[in-house]
Amino acid sequence: MTSLTRLESDNLRRLEEMRATFEKLRAERIRAEGEVERLTRELEQARELARAEFGTDDEDRIAQLIENALSQNAKLVDEFGAALRDIEARLKQLGGER
Repeated sequence: MTSLTRLESDNLRRLEEMRATFEKLRAERIRAEGEVERLTRELEQARELARAEFGTDDEDRIAQLIENALSQNAKLVDEFGAALRDIEARLKQLGGER
């Protein structure tokens, strides 16, 4: 009977040692659940903003829109550079005619 009591005592001691770990993990779970809720709200807000700004919240479509905008921007920069070179050439011609 003594060994059963010793076994029970050992089990109680082990359970008390595990209680701290259990409480720590429970607190961590609660914190993680709160973080998931917060991130879910932020994601939905970002999706709403994307739909308002770009008309879609599809990542692939937004990436394509960005790629198109970058290509268009490069084209406009090239056109602006050509216009500046043309103006510069005309000014040189005017200067040479004097």
